[in-house]
Amino acid sequence: MARRRKRGRSVNGIFLLDKPLGLSSNHALQRVRRLFDANKAGHTGALDPLATGVLPICLGEATKFSQYLLDSDKGYRSTFSLGVRTESGDCDGEEVSRADASGIDLQQINQAVETFRGEIQQVPSMYSALKHNGQPLYKLARQGIEVERPARSITIYDYQIVDFRPGVVAELDVEVRCSKGTYIRCLADDLGQMLGCGAHVSALHRTLAGPFHETETISLEALQELRESCEPEQLDHLLKPMDIPVADRMAVELSEDVAAYFQMGQEVMSTQAFRNGQEGDIVRVFREGGAFLGVATVTEDGKIAPKRLVVEDL
Repeated sequence: MARRRKRGRSVNGIFLLDKPLGLSSNHALQRVRRLFDANKAGHTGALDPLATGVLPICLGEATKFSQYLLDSDKGYRSTFSLGVRTESGDCDGEEVSRADASGIDLQQINQAVETFRGEIQQVPSMYSALKHNGQPLYKLARQGIEVERPARSITIYDYQIVDFRPGVVAELDVEVRCSKGTYIRCLADDLGQMLGCGAHVSALHRTLAGPFHETETISLEALQELRESCEPEQLDHLLKPMDIPVADRMAVELSEDVAAYFQMGQEVMSTQAFRNGQEGDIVRVFREGGAFLGVATVTEDGKIAPKRLVVEDL
């Protein structure tokens, strides 16, 4: 029986999308995949439909390294509405309480915000994609089911107040840089609880995802406009190299002969790893003077063991 031909072409790299308001991350992903005519695509941490901003989309072999972006730090700009609490912690959820926030001043907010800086414990939202017995929490929440969620350690590296507009429903603009697993809606809800008035996220924009900044992103509209006047291959210059998610790891080069054994999944000797690495380190592996081959783990005896391999086009 003839092997079924894969849909789309083989293209490897990372596209930095400025995700638009109102579109799910998966729908945005599928539109980018179609515009590039890529046979495989994956995103690196979903943004809710109400959120905009940096959404790295991995195409082809780059999907093998998306986990490193999932694990990276993030940055956000957000508007918190003080005085209204919602069940989901954002403006898409049903209102559960309302209080007059006109008595809240900037000094109170500054004092409250200070308690959220650094390493803190955060209870994930019931409207998150975390799973309980195989079911995403948000699906349970939509059925009216709430389950206990253990608090998790996160780090808020920076939490700045940008603007404050007082009122019965006050608005607070903030900028946050945080570790993976941080829920901005939980930051808003917890702040509202501390201030005694309730709060929710009314706007959210991701400014940073690992090494990628919002200034590097391209909108869907711009990508669509470019695609209308060219073939998919002519869009490839917009892609970032697929080793960028691990750009902070040591790079090692292998000779052509040694690289061939590495690509077959075998541990190989690396002088660079032996001299400069430690057991358990993750390293980037390149063919000498050439292509990215994947990532490897440094072994006890200074060899490198393949962890994620790039399958090169034949």
